This record gives sequence, C-alpha cells and structure tokens, in this order.
Amino acid sequence: MQNVSTLLLYSIPLLIVFGVYFRRRARSRAQYAEQFHKNVKAELTEPVSLHPVFDPNRCIGSSACVKACPESAIGIIHGKAQLVNASSCIGHGACVASCPFDAIKLVFGSERRGVDIPNVKPNFETNVSGIFIAGELGGMGLIRKAAEQGRQAISTIKEYAGSGTEYDAIIIGAGPAGIAAGLGAIQHKLKYLVVEQEDSLGGTVYHYPRNKIAMTAPMKLPLVGNVKFSEVRKETLLDFWQGVVRKTGLKIRFNERMDGIERSNRGFVVKTARGAYTAKAVLLAIGRRGTPRKLGVPGEEQPKVVYRLIDAAQYRGRRVLVVGGGDSAIEAAVALSEQPGTRVTLSYRGDAFSRIKPRNRERLDAASGRGNPKVLLGSTIERIGATDVAIVQGKNSVSTPNDAVIVCAGGLLPFDLLKKVGIEFETKHGTA
Repeated sequence: MQNVSTLLLYSIPLLIVFGVYFRRRARSRAQYAEQFHKNVKAELTEPVSLHPVFDPNRCIGSSACVKACPESAIGIIHGKAQLVNASSCIGHGACVASCPFDAIKLVFGSERRGVDIPNVKPNFETNVSGIFIAGELGGMGLIRKAAEQGRQAISTIKEYAGSGTEYDAIIIGAGPAGIAAGLGAIQHKLKYLVVEQEDSLGGTVYHYPRNKIAMTAPMKLPLVGNVKFSEVRKETLLDFWQGVVRKTGLKIRFNERMDGIERSNRGFVVKTARGAYTAKAVLLAIGRRGTPRKLGVPGEEQPKVVYRLIDAAQYRGRRVLVVGGGDSAIEAAVALSEQPGTRVTLSYRGDAFSRIKPRNRERLDAASGRGNPKVLLGSTIERIGATDVAIVQGKNSVSTPNDAVIVCAGGLLPFDLLKKVGIEFETKHGTA
C-alpha cells in the first residue's frame, strides 16, 4: 500500500507536467496550421528569396528550426516542420544549422515560381572568363556565405592581375560580398574599384526594415578576421561595416550605377552612370533587388520623388503618396501614417494586396480603418506635379495635393545586360 502511495505521489505531478506540455504543444501546432491555411487562402505561400524545404522522411518535428528562425516563418504541422509564413522568410539559414537530422536545405524558386540563377564555377567564375559572381545574385542570400564567396572570388581574381588596364578588378556592389571582396583586394594589393548604385553600403541589408535581425552566425572578413556576431540587427551590422571601411580605408564610389560591361582586348570595359573603366576582371556582387523600378510618368524626375522610405519622421506634417502593393509599400504607408499631421495616400494598380505578410495586412487594415492612409486599389499614377499628383482609378482621373512621392514598385535586375555579355542563367524551381 505504501508503494502505491509513493507511486501516486510521484506520478501525479509528472502526469500534470506532461499534460500541460502536450496541451501547449497541441495548441501551438493548431495555431501553425491555422496560420498556414490563412496564408494559402491569401496566396502568400511563395517565398521571395532563398528559403528552406523540409525532408519529411528525416524531420522528426523537434521544433529546433522553429526556435532558431528569427522571422517566425517556420511551424510544426502534423508533426513535421513547414514554412508557414513564406513571405517572412529572407534566407537567414539559421534553421539549417539547427536541425539535428539534416532535414533542411535552402533553395531558390518553387514549382510555381522559377528564379533565374547564373551558372558559376566552384571558384565563382561565370562561363565568361574573367567575370565572377558572388553573393545573392549567384544564389547565396546568407550574409556570412556571401562574404565568404566575395573573399574566395577575389583570391581567384588576383591571378588575373597585370598591366594593360586601369584596374585589376572592378567590384560591382557594396553589400556583404562586395565589402569582403574589396577588403580582399586591399589584402592582395590589387588595383581595385568598388562601385555602388545606392548612397550607402550594405546591399539588401540596407533596405531591411528598422531593427530587423540581419545575421545569425559569425563570418570571416579579410584584414578583419572573424566577426563574432551570433545575432545582430540591421543597424548594428551597418555601423560595424562603416567602421571597417573607415579603419581599412576601403574606397567605395556611391551613387554610381553599372550600365554595361563590354569585352576589350585586355579585359573588360565597365560603363557606369559616371564614366567607363577598364579592368582585367569584374566581380558582380549585386543583390537581387536590382535598380528601383520607375513609373515612367511625367514629373517623376523631381527631387520630391524617391524609391524607398529612410526615415518616416522627415515627412511629418506632409502630404505623401506611396505607390506599390508589396510589403515595403505597406510598411512605408503605415509608418508614415503614424507621424503627426502626415496625410498618406497608398496607390496600387492591383485589386487586392495578395502578397503581403499577415502582420502588415493587419496593420494596414487598422490604419486605413482610421482613415489614414487612404487606400486606392486599381489605380495608376498619371502625372506628378510640383504640388499635386494625378491618379487614375477606373475611368476617373483625380488631382490631389501632394508634397512627396515614395515609389515602392520593386527593382529591375540587369539580366539582359549580363546575358548580352554572354553570361548564362538557369531557372531554378525549388532546387539548390
């Protein structure tokens, strides 16, 4: 009898603990399933970047990847990991490192949406001898891996160094791969040039939302060594890179867009918005964001028209038009609407915001329900005046007062330019 009492004494608390555990697990997995089905209904199942796929035969549903994902993009459904918030995933890769059974791999594209990836050799040289690709354009969205590719690519490019051209290497882009390559060029004493179309460094990271987790694992940089960040936000990482540039003397020409690459007798001629430069080799370290897509309407050349929101506070008390239907447009419109006295109009040519994150949809619905921003679906911009804009919606053209325009219409990748010089691409449909 005493043994039975002792058994009950210890077993009842254990049963309570296990009961609470399994109930919480069932609740969380039901929430994952509900969120996934909502996203399927809203057609939010297509990842925009490098993303994980899960092998159901290897996955045991340990939730290690769920805990490791800084974007809450992964959940457990029916005992297996699944990408439940595809639009939130930006390819950190923390999930891959966390999986104890190698059940995850990172891929580009899906069965429905193919992604063009250039063909590159193990040394990051394309099929065109002397032209290299590192980083996101070549299929590597992870910051630490992009930096490693830039470092390795410039180590190969040093073999091309020689006389006859202005530079040994021209590096296009000042994101993780471009910065690492530039530091490598200094280390190898190469004549180099880094050009960047934006007004600051960072590449894709530069355009992340404020305070977004940018990197989740250490990386190695030439001249710097091991950078021991375990988890770092956008602003901290950009500040770190700025410090590296100052300390090493890395020279970057900002606001200079690449317009073309041509072969020459001794290498290549790289044409930019400011001039033409000759080099033995070219490293393309550009992201997949591309050059901002323009509207092509009268008045777009005015200074009041920009292509990203940097600081919502600078638009306080102004009348602002935001153009676009993606997450960046929604985030900009909502952030602006929260500024005192700012009146926001959001114009989108589509009939619905079908590819935005659930959280952004909720924030937009709440803000527009209060009347700011004013949302105009099925609308296009006809012209941009000095103090107004003309917006066409249906058969009506309406002029509305305006002080600033922010265009969030995506970017144009230079695929045609690269194909013209001979670089070959492969369309990925959910493959590495």
